[in-house]
Parts: sequence; C-alpha cells; structure tokens
Amino acid sequence: MLEISVSDNGIGIPRNKHEEIFETFKQADPSTTKKYGGTGLGLAIVKKFVEMHGGNIWVDSEEGVGSKFTFTIPIHKE
Repeated sequence: MLEISVSDNGIGIPRNKHEEIFETFKQADPSTTKKYGGTGLGLAIVKKFVEMHGGNIWVDSEEGVGSKFTFTIPIHKE
C-alpha cells in the first residue's frame, strides 16, 4: 500500500465530525455565520476517488491544533 498524508496547523475538526466531513455537502461548521467557506464537496470527492482505487482515507484532528489527512491506495505491480 502507498500511504500519503497531508497536515496543517489550522483550526482543526471536532472529533464528532471526523466521519461526517467525508459526506457530500457536510462541513465541520454548517452554520450560516461560518468563518470559512466551501461547499462540502472536496473531501467527499477525494474519498470517492481513493475508494475507487481500492484505498481508504481518514483524518486525525484536534480543535485548535490542526488536521492530518491520510489515504492509502494499493500498489499494483505488473
């Protein structure tokens, strides 16, 4: 398996939202007064592409500390 991670030191994601953020049109902060924009499609699209290649994606995050997104995909040798 190939494993790739991307980290940031941003606002972080509450633990109870870790699974939800990979769903279509879901965001960690769905309020109308949210500070950060977006449609809630990016992570859902990434998850779909990763799964289409037989992989898995997950997030490790802590509010106020940042997030680390990791995905794996199989390496096919021919």
